[in-house]
Amino acid sequence: MPRELAPEQLRRTCDPQRFSFETTAELPLTPEIIGQPRATRAIEFGLEMERPGYNIFVLGPGGTGRATVIQRFLMERAAREPTPDDWVYVHNFRQPRSPRAIRLPPGMGARFRDDMAALVAELRRTIPRAFETDTYREARRQIEQRFQAAQEELLRQLDMQARERSFAIVRAPSGFAIVPLKDGKPIPQEVFQALPEEEQKAYAARYSELEGLAQQTIRRLQEQEREAREALRKLDQEVAAFTVGHAVEELKARYADYPEVGEYLEEVRADIVTRVEEFKSEETPTPPGAAPSPFQRYLVNLFVDNSAQKGAPVVLESNPTYPNLVGRMEYEMRMGVPVTDFTLLRPGALHRANGGYLVLQARDVLLSPLAWQALKRALSEGFVRIEDYPVPLVSVVGLDPEPIPLDVKVILMGSPFLYYYLYAYDEDFRELFKVKADFSTEMDRTPENEHLYALFIRARCEEECMRPFDRTAVARVVEYGSRLAEDQDRLSIRFGEVTDLLREADYWAGKAGREVVTGEDVERAIAERTFRANRVEEEVRRTIREGTLMIETDGTVVGQVNGLSVYAAGDHVFGRPTRITARIYVGRSGVVDIQREVKLSGPTHGKGVLTLAGYLGGQYATGQPLTLSASLSFEQTYDEVHGDSASLAELYALLSALAEVPIRQGIAVTGSVDQWGRVQPVGGVIHKIEGFFRVCKEQGLTGDQGVIIPEANVRNLMLDPEVVQAVAEGKFHIYPVRTVDEGVEVLMGIPAGERDERGQFPEGTLHARVLARLRELAERLEKGPAREEKREEKKNSEEPPGQPAGVIKKE
Repeated sequence: MPRELAPEQLRRTCDPQRFSFETTAELPLTPEIIGQPRATRAIEFGLEMERPGYNIFVLGPGGTGRATVIQRFLMERAAREPTPDDWVYVHNFRQPRSPRAIRLPPGMGARFRDDMAALVAELRRTIPRAFETDTYREARRQIEQRFQAAQEELLRQLDMQARERSFAIVRAPSGFAIVPLKDGKPIPQEVFQALPEEEQKAYAARYSELEGLAQQTIRRLQEQEREAREALRKLDQEVAAFTVGHAVEELKARYADYPEVGEYLEEVRADIVTRVEEFKSEETPTPPGAAPSPFQRYLVNLFVDNSAQKGAPVVLESNPTYPNLVGRMEYEMRMGVPVTDFTLLRPGALHRANGGYLVLQARDVLLSPLAWQALKRALSEGFVRIEDYPVPLVSVVGLDPEPIPLDVKVILMGSPFLYYYLYAYDEDFRELFKVKADFSTEMDRTPENEHLYALFIRARCEEECMRPFDRTAVARVVEYGSRLAEDQDRLSIRFGEVTDLLREADYWAGKAGREVVTGEDVERAIAERTFRANRVEEEVRRTIREGTLMIETDGTVVGQVNGLSVYAAGDHVFGRPTRITARIYVGRSGVVDIQREVKLSGPTHGKGVLTLAGYLGGQYATGQPLTLSASLSFEQTYDEVHGDSASLAELYALLSALAEVPIRQGIAVTGSVDQWGRVQPVGGVIHKIEGFFRVCKEQGLTGDQGVIIPEANVRNLMLDPEVVQAVAEGKFHIYPVRTVDEGVEVLMGIPAGERDERGQFPEGTLHARVLARLRELAERLEKGPAREEKREEKKNSEEPPGQPAGVIKKE
């Protein structure tokens, strides 16, 4: 008989007395990161390495503290680093469609924006007023009078020349006309027509001569009009330059240390002077949808404002869409047309994190169209470009802003699958994310790490204002950590789940009126959580109890064994028994897996069944061919079977059917087996044992029930105290086995048997019976075809000579 596990081997308890404190309130707060030395060293290296491409990919399952560790590292490091510069966008007077980006020290961007806004507000008042002063009006009047007098003199001279030729110059709204005179008076048209032809010709000759003089005068008048307009324009520009000059010079002095600002202010001054006509009148409020104010081009778009930032920025972008990463252009409807300008440029996460750190979820970036390509392009080029998000069949006139230099450390967080997928299929990824921070889910269970668990509890209680935990509560949490890890010598560091337990235990302590959380509160939290989630498990047990799902936990049956499966219903994982049966019959088809034939099994399960054939051949066909037909079935199972953890149970069912030896139905089996009959470890052994125990408990514990598990899984046992108590009372048993043979006597009550020096199995052993049955099946198979051949020969001999076999002659 194989050994049976003692109660103390089923659960590694934590003695509360090993802790030197009474409650966690006595412990110091520590910033130490628990159980992640590899990941923390990788993060430190990645943050300190300033070469291009050393961005960080943090991989590991959720709940391991990835976000907490990253945030803590970044906040501590960013606080010691300089605050990055501000960035502003201004109008580009040379290339209006390419707004100009200007870098300013932190805080100066907001100051420059406010100064330009104040300048614009002042110019809106002072420029129109400057053109309403008496001085300006007098200067304008003088220019107009001077040019008007010159025009009058030109017209007077032309009129004199006309009268000398018997013509007069008559002014009209559209200009002037040349009218013939006789005796100093205009000649009507009909009178002129009645003049002698010679006289008309004389008038015509003088008219032609005068027309040339008039054309010269008109050209002179036009030249004087242009000179007048130019003089007035120069006057307006002088007034505007004088009005703007003082304010601009004051700003240039204020920003003398920033050449780009000084250059921009000169361009502003020149542009205002050039476009002064647009600013001469008092500005009225701009109605919605109308063209913007001419002063708007002189405003400043404070694009990135670090005035309130202390140290380097740390940006956690939860929605990394394309515009949220690289920025966007907003549009306004003006006269029914979408238009934009530099004041409508908005920053993205890369701009806000520039000079610091950007944290992204890899899955979110990959799922957002164009975001991944935009991120890679920005990191590769070292610039962030704002571009319109492409919309099919829509064309708008946008901008091409100057790109902003990029200096940022990007931290991507994702699953191991995403990391290895990108590393294999995306060449850019390898060059841009050279640092892998791999977070573990477990750590060794040592006294030092158990104390770290207590420090973790202390920190969570402080952060979330929870009650302190006493030493019994800490001990229960440590045991829960081992159960999560499914290993007596390991502790889970998926602290998300542990923190949930702490919160719930604190709640139940409050319901009980306690000021300190005790071990009883932790147990209550675990029990209540299970009760909230285990409805499906209870429904399965109910169907077993009512006989709908046929599971026997008492008696013996040939070729039938209780295998164990693990099911997940959301956040609740549980084990349940599955009836596995085997039938043997004459034939050469070998072992047929019914689940595989109907495509209700995965490849790993199919491999396990094929391994059984290898075991049978190696064990029983060393001297003769293996001749049998057998079928295996998971009864009342309608879901796909995955994994090979049932291969040991399947093998026992086959051996039982071959040897015709009944199996104890009170013993369930889990484990994988190789071709040599060695039992290999499987997953979910805790849930499997507890699931079968609960079924046995409902049907009645007899003291003969238990579970066979791989010996390699003993370290994985962190069983429910109720199961441990039942084992201690002899009501339930757990048998670890290393080989197939070790479990035979437990299941079937007879020894497996070992070959002697002649290669024979002892009489009455399981292997001897199996071998005898295989020989019997082979003999039956050989005799069957021989009898069929004789029967066919006799039939053919009784037919008439010359008549083909099977043909009846008609008379």
